[in-house]
Amino acid sequence: MSTDAVVVTGASTGIGRATALHLDRLGLRVFAGVRRDEDADALASASTGRLQPLQLDVTNAGQLTRAAEQVGLALEGSRLAGIVNNAGIAVSGPVEFVPLEEWRRQFEVNVVGTVSAIQQFMPLLREHGGRIVNVSSVGGRFPQPMVAPYVASKHAVEAISDALRVELRPWGVGVALIEPGSVSTPIWEKGLRAGESMLAGAPERLSRLYGRAIEVAMRTAQRENERGVQPERVARAVAHALLAKRPRTRYVVGVDARAMLMLKRVLPDRWRDEVILRVGGLPRSADAVASQG
Repeated sequence: MSTDAVVVTGASTGIGRATALHLDRLGLRVFAGVRRDEDADALASASTGRLQPLQLDVTNAGQLTRAAEQVGLALEGSRLAGIVNNAGIAVSGPVEFVPLEEWRRQFEVNVVGTVSAIQQFMPLLREHGGRIVNVSSVGGRFPQPMVAPYVASKHAVEAISDALRVELRPWGVGVALIEPGSVSTPIWEKGLRAGESMLAGAPERLSRLYGRAIEVAMRTAQRENERGVQPERVARAVAHALLAKRPRTRYVVGVDARAMLMLKRVLPDRWRDEVILRVGGLPRSADAVASQG
């Protein structure tokens, strides 16, 4: 195991950082993608010394190409066990009010960035029979209101992964999905700040139509961030997907994630909509929205 290497994108904080350090402690040679020098230094200092930071923004084609070349040269006869596509952002807000440039940014990072990384590292993965582990979200299978850009991007990652798993089977390149529920990670802290900014500068129409819903969503995000599982738990699922003799195709992480998927299986769509509205404390009719204003 000590000669095997793995690439982890989005390793500066949260799930990516926890995964990079966990795999490092297991004895793998980790190439950890970060965007800032200070994150590279902090990650390296917390590692065993094997971990090697990579300057890597998954939306930068040149950096991806250089990273793949750098990893290929550094392997020196060892094996690339896999790539963990974790880099991502979370854009939230009502569908009709999220600016199109924010929709594009969401998909450029979470979807195009994942595909770009896979394409760049695919020759090495095919050569070594490595694995692809894509960090998705339970939201990719159980979409929720006020975070449509984020869950839509994860839904796309789910579809791409399912297709890719079949396409790459002839070469023995496995593909697995990690589907966490609530995780205590900075991605939601950033989302909360974005929500506060949206409300602070919101036009009257947005506040009137969705002000209450946004406030509820922000409280929910705060609660989930406080109660969510630690990123290290997700990291253990990633390690199993990479290293187990018979890995699963999907890893659902967290009690809330399992509960949401159970609801999806047993409830018709409109019943599920009612549950989401009631649990979230969201208005259930135009009259209810008007009464709040």
